[in-house]
Formats: sequence, structure tokens, C-alpha cells
Amino acid sequence: MVRAALRIVGFELKGLAAIAAWIVRRRHGVPDGATTLAYGKEQSFMMGLMAFAMAVETVVVDLLLAALDVPGWLRYGVLIADLYGLLYVLMVVAACATRPHVVTADELRIRYGVYLDLRVPRELVTAVRTGRTYHQGGMITVDEGRLTVAVSSQTNVTVELAEPVTVVRPLGRRAEVTSVRFFAHHPEAAAAALREGVTTG
Repeated sequence: MVRAALRIVGFELKGLAAIAAWIVRRRHGVPDGATTLAYGKEQSFMMGLMAFAMAVETVVVDLLLAALDVPGWLRYGVLIADLYGLLYVLMVVAACATRPHVVTADELRIRYGVYLDLRVPRELVTAVRTGRTYHQGGMITVDEGRLTVAVSSQTNVTVELAEPVTVVRPLGRRAEVTSVRFFAHHPEAAAAALREGVTTG
């Protein structure tokens, strides 16, 4: 429990740092010559709608509490919680924008904001396929040796591996996977970058 709490605090701090990096247009963990694979824009519209709804709710609830003459400590507590919700949405958007998937000569780095960072050695990649798949589960799931990193409940790139790699889930649980499905804005470009020197399926 303590370990999970510490990881959550770490996510919050990294999220705040991501907002700062987003403002100054800097990306995290992208070396010179690397191919970046963006994935965040697919969820930007929904995130924008969510942020708008939360902002409206914050104003309406605060006005209602003021009209009902509730105690100040309760009113400001609710206001802080609502404002934190808005900040959280901003952190997710910023983290996804500044932490893209990355392909280098040595590795494939698959990420989802500050919550997942999996490094796969390129020599383990045996096949790359593209094709949109829709998922009903969460954003980051592991099932029968397959890691799925979905954006807006969909993936469009599948990578098969010669041997298992260890993935650390958001709250610290570990799993061995031999297949990874993820989303990229330009799946064919992602496949082309990964297929260099790889026998594809």
C-alpha cells in the first residue's frame, strides 16, 4: 500500500514537470536521431470536453455552496478538489504530449504519459503488424502475455517479441509479456521504423 502511494505521488510530481515541459515545448527521453511516435491527440478532444465540463461544474458548485451559506472550510475543500481534477486532466494531456513512444537503433520505448515506460530491445522484435483494434478494458492491461496500451480504447500497432520482457504496471505490479499492442497516430510510419532489419509477420 505504501509503495503504491509513493508511486502515485511520483506520478503527480512527474505530471507537474510534464506541464512545465509542455509549455516550453520540450520532450522527455527523446535522443537525437530517434523516431518519435505520438499518440496523445486521439484523446485530446475527449479530454478537452472533460476539462470544460469540470470547469463548469466547479463554478456552478461553488456558487451553489455560497448561496446555501455552507461553512467556508467545506466550500473551499470542494473547490480545491475540483481544481485538482482540472489540474489532473492537464497533467495527463501534457505527459502524453511530452512522452511519445520512441524508436532508436537499440530499442522501442512504449509509454503512456507518466504511467508506463517499457523499453524493448530492438533485437527482440520479430514481427510488426498494423491494424486498428478496439478494446473494452483499461488503458494499460496485460492478458496472457500480451500488453495492451490503448488510447481512446484502441490500438493500431502490434509487436511480437522473441522472448519475454518485464513490464511494470502503474501501481508497481510486474508481468512478463511477449507481445505488445499500442496506439500511434501514424501506424505505418511506426511499423516502417520498427521493421528495419526485422522479419515481419
